[in-house]
Amino acid sequence: MTPVPADEPFRCFGTGDALYARYHDEEWGRPVRGDRALYERISLEAFQSGLSWITVLRRRETLRAAFDGFDPEVVAAYGEADVARLLADPGIIRNRLKVAAAITNARAVLALRAAGESLSDLVWSAAPGPRPAPETAADVPASTPESAALAAALKRRGFRFVGPTTAYAAMQACGVVDDHLRECPVRAPVEREVTTA
Repeated sequence: MTPVPADEPFRCFGTGDALYARYHDEEWGRPVRGDRALYERISLEAFQSGLSWITVLRRRETLRAAFDGFDPEVVAAYGEADVARLLADPGIIRNRLKVAAAITNARAVLALRAAGESLSDLVWSAAPGPRPAPETAADVPASTPESAALAAALKRRGFRFVGPTTAYAAMQACGVVDDHLRECPVRAPVEREVTTA
Protein backbone atom coordinates (compact mmCIF):
# COMPACT_ATOMS: atom_id res chain seq x y z
CA MET A 1 0.00 0.00 0.00
CA THR A 2 1.30 3.46 -0.89
CA PRO A 3 2.06 5.58 2.20
CA VAL A 4 -0.48 8.33 2.75
CA PRO A 5 1.01 11.84 2.77
CA ALA A 6 0.67 13.46 6.19
CA ASP A 7 -1.55 16.25 4.86
CA GLU A 8 -4.10 13.95 3.17
CA PRO A 9 -6.73 11.76 4.82
CA PHE A 10 -6.74 8.01 4.36
CA ARG A 11 -8.79 6.79 1.41
CA CYS A 12 -9.09 3.50 -0.44
CA PHE A 13 -7.45 4.95 -3.54
CA GLY A 14 -6.77 8.26 -5.21
CA THR A 15 -4.46 9.82 -2.63
CA GLY A 16 -1.97 12.12 -4.32
CA ASP A 17 -4.11 12.86 -7.39
CA ALA A 18 -6.78 15.52 -6.93
CA LEU A 19 -9.08 14.21 -9.69
CA TYR A 20 -8.82 10.63 -8.47
CA ALA A 21 -9.25 11.63 -4.82
CA ARG A 22 -12.38 13.67 -5.65
CA TYR A 23 -13.82 10.68 -7.56
CA HIS A 24 -13.17 8.43 -4.56
CA ASP A 25 -14.59 10.88 -2.04
CA GLU A 26 -17.62 12.12 -3.97
CA GLU A 27 -18.66 9.43 -6.46
CA TRP A 28 -17.30 5.91 -6.05
CA GLY A 29 -19.76 3.67 -4.25
CA ARG A 30 -22.53 6.25 -4.04
CA PRO A 31 -25.84 4.99 -5.41
CA VAL A 32 -26.51 5.68 -9.08
CA ARG A 33 -29.91 4.95 -10.56
CA GLY A 34 -31.54 5.66 -13.89
CA ASP A 35 -30.89 4.04 -17.25
CA ARG A 36 -28.90 6.90 -18.74
CA ALA A 37 -26.58 7.25 -15.74
CA LEU A 38 -26.02 3.50 -15.53
CA TYR A 39 -25.48 3.22 -19.28
CA GLU A 40 -22.74 5.84 -18.94
CA ARG A 41 -21.08 4.02 -16.04
CA ILE A 42 -21.18 0.67 -17.83
CA SER A 43 -19.75 2.32 -20.95
CA LEU A 44 -16.93 3.93 -18.99
CA GLU A 45 -16.11 0.66 -17.23
CA ALA A 46 -15.96 -1.07 -20.63
CA PHE A 47 -13.59 1.63 -21.90
CA GLN A 48 -11.48 1.06 -18.79
CA SER A 49 -11.03 -2.66 -19.52
CA GLY A 50 -7.29 -3.31 -19.75
CA LEU A 51 -6.44 0.24 -18.66
CA SER A 52 -6.22 2.07 -15.35
CA TRP A 53 -9.36 3.84 -14.14
CA ILE A 54 -7.50 7.16 -13.92
CA THR A 55 -6.99 6.99 -17.69
CA VAL A 56 -10.76 6.91 -18.19
CA LEU A 57 -11.38 9.45 -15.48
CA ARG A 58 -9.06 11.94 -17.17
CA ARG A 59 -10.94 11.48 -20.45
CA ARG A 60 -14.44 11.26 -19.02
CA GLU A 61 -15.57 14.74 -20.09
CA THR A 62 -14.20 14.20 -23.60
CA LEU A 63 -15.93 10.83 -23.76
CA ARG A 64 -19.18 12.42 -22.60
CA ALA A 65 -18.94 15.06 -25.30
CA ALA A 66 -18.01 12.53 -28.00
CA PHE A 67 -20.91 10.23 -27.06
CA ASP A 68 -23.57 12.97 -26.76
CA GLY A 69 -23.71 12.80 -22.99
CA PHE A 70 -24.18 9.03 -23.16
CA ASP A 71 -27.80 9.51 -24.12
CA PRO A 72 -28.71 5.96 -25.20
CA GLU A 73 -31.37 7.18 -27.63
CA VAL A 74 -28.80 9.31 -29.48
CA VAL A 75 -25.95 6.78 -29.33
CA ALA A 76 -28.23 3.95 -30.49
CA ALA A 77 -28.72 5.82 -33.77
CA TYR A 78 -24.99 6.10 -34.49
CA GLY A 79 -23.84 4.80 -37.86
CA GLU A 80 -20.54 4.27 -39.63
CA ALA A 81 -19.86 8.01 -39.92
CA ASP A 82 -20.14 8.31 -36.14
CA VAL A 83 -17.81 5.35 -35.64
CA ALA A 84 -15.26 6.98 -37.96
CA ARG A 85 -15.64 10.28 -36.08
CA LEU A 86 -15.08 8.59 -32.74
CA LEU A 87 -12.08 6.59 -33.92
CA ALA A 88 -10.50 9.82 -35.19
CA ASP A 89 -10.99 11.62 -31.86
CA PRO A 90 -7.68 11.69 -29.95
CA GLY A 91 -9.47 12.77 -26.77
CA ILE A 92 -11.20 9.43 -26.24
CA ILE A 93 -10.03 5.82 -25.96
CA ARG A 94 -9.97 4.84 -29.62
CA ASN A 95 -10.62 1.14 -29.49
CA ARG A 96 -12.95 -0.04 -32.24
CA LEU A 97 -14.41 -2.89 -30.18
CA LYS A 98 -15.14 -0.63 -27.21
CA VAL A 99 -16.70 2.04 -29.42
CA ALA A 100 -18.85 -0.60 -31.11
CA ALA A 101 -19.85 -2.00 -27.71
CA ALA A 102 -20.98 1.44 -26.50
CA ILE A 103 -23.26 1.73 -29.53
CA THR A 104 -24.55 -1.84 -29.23
CA ASN A 105 -25.18 -1.32 -25.52
CA ALA A 106 -27.17 1.86 -26.17
CA ARG A 107 -29.38 -0.19 -28.49
CA ALA A 108 -29.68 -2.85 -25.79
CA VAL A 109 -30.86 -0.19 -23.29
CA LEU A 110 -33.62 0.78 -25.71
CA ALA A 111 -34.52 -2.88 -26.29
CA LEU A 112 -34.82 -3.34 -22.52
CA ARG A 113 -37.22 -0.40 -22.35
CA ALA A 114 -39.25 -1.77 -25.25
CA ALA A 115 -39.53 -5.07 -23.34
CA GLY A 116 -40.80 -3.26 -20.25
CA GLU A 117 -37.54 -3.61 -18.34
CA SER A 118 -35.01 -1.07 -17.16
CA LEU A 119 -31.24 -1.17 -16.98
CA SER A 120 -31.45 0.40 -13.55
CA ASP A 121 -33.68 -2.37 -12.16
CA LEU A 122 -31.52 -5.05 -13.78
CA VAL A 123 -28.27 -3.69 -12.32
CA TRP A 124 -29.72 -3.15 -8.85
CA SER A 125 -31.22 -6.65 -8.82
CA ALA A 126 -27.62 -7.90 -8.58
CA ALA A 127 -27.08 -6.30 -5.17
CA PRO A 128 -25.71 -8.89 -2.74
CA GLY A 129 -26.83 -9.26 0.84
CA PRO A 130 -24.92 -7.65 3.69
CA ARG A 131 -21.28 -8.59 3.97
CA PRO A 132 -18.36 -7.44 6.10
CA ALA A 133 -16.42 -4.36 5.10
CA PRO A 134 -13.10 -5.18 3.47
CA GLU A 135 -10.12 -4.54 5.71
CA THR A 136 -7.54 -4.15 2.92
CA ALA A 137 -7.52 -3.88 -0.86
CA ALA A 138 -6.63 -7.59 -0.94
CA ASP A 139 -10.10 -8.31 0.50
CA VAL A 140 -11.83 -6.67 -2.47
CA PRO A 141 -12.66 -9.23 -5.18
CA ALA A 142 -12.30 -8.63 -8.91
CA SER A 143 -15.64 -10.33 -9.52
CA THR A 144 -18.33 -12.16 -7.57
CA PRO A 145 -21.10 -14.66 -8.29
CA GLU A 146 -23.49 -11.70 -8.39
CA SER A 147 -21.39 -9.86 -10.97
CA ALA A 148 -21.13 -13.04 -13.06
CA ALA A 149 -24.91 -13.35 -12.95
CA LEU A 150 -25.34 -9.69 -13.88
CA ALA A 151 -22.87 -10.01 -16.77
CA ALA A 152 -24.76 -13.06 -18.04
CA ALA A 153 -28.10 -11.25 -17.74
CA LEU A 154 -26.74 -8.23 -19.63
CA LYS A 155 -25.26 -10.43 -22.37
CA ARG A 156 -28.58 -12.26 -22.78
CA ARG A 157 -30.14 -8.87 -23.43
CA GLY A 158 -27.60 -7.93 -26.10
CA PHE A 159 -24.94 -6.06 -24.11
CA ARG A 160 -21.29 -6.47 -25.02
CA PHE A 161 -17.98 -5.91 -23.21
CA VAL A 162 -19.64 -6.67 -19.87
CA GLY A 163 -17.84 -9.63 -18.35
CA PRO A 164 -17.98 -10.40 -14.61
CA THR A 165 -15.04 -8.08 -13.80
CA THR A 166 -16.47 -5.13 -15.74
CA ALA A 167 -19.90 -5.78 -14.23
CA TYR A 168 -18.38 -5.83 -10.75
CA ALA A 169 -16.50 -2.58 -11.33
CA ALA A 170 -19.79 -0.98 -12.40
CA MET A 171 -21.51 -2.39 -9.30
CA GLN A 172 -18.79 -0.86 -7.11
CA ALA A 173 -18.89 2.48 -8.91
CA CYS A 174 -22.69 2.72 -8.68
CA GLY A 175 -23.16 1.72 -5.05
CA VAL A 176 -24.65 -1.69 -5.73
CA VAL A 177 -21.82 -2.93 -3.51
CA ASP A 178 -19.82 -0.87 -1.04
CA ASP A 179 -16.15 -1.80 -1.22
CA HIS A 180 -14.82 1.20 0.67
CA LEU A 181 -12.40 -0.22 3.23
CA ARG A 182 -13.53 -0.42 6.85
CA GLU A 183 -11.29 2.46 7.96
CA CYS A 184 -12.15 4.69 4.99
CA PRO A 185 -13.95 7.82 6.23
CA VAL A 186 -16.22 7.73 3.17
CA ARG A 187 -17.62 4.29 3.99
CA ALA A 188 -20.20 5.43 6.57
CA PRO A 189 -21.69 8.23 4.41
CA VAL A 190 -21.87 5.85 1.44
CA GLU A 191 -23.64 3.22 3.54
CA ARG A 192 -26.21 5.82 4.61
CA GLU A 193 -26.81 6.90 1.02
CA VAL A 194 -27.24 3.31 -0.19
CA THR A 195 -29.66 2.58 2.67
CA THR A 196 -31.84 5.58 1.85
CA ALA A 197 -31.59 5.38 -1.96
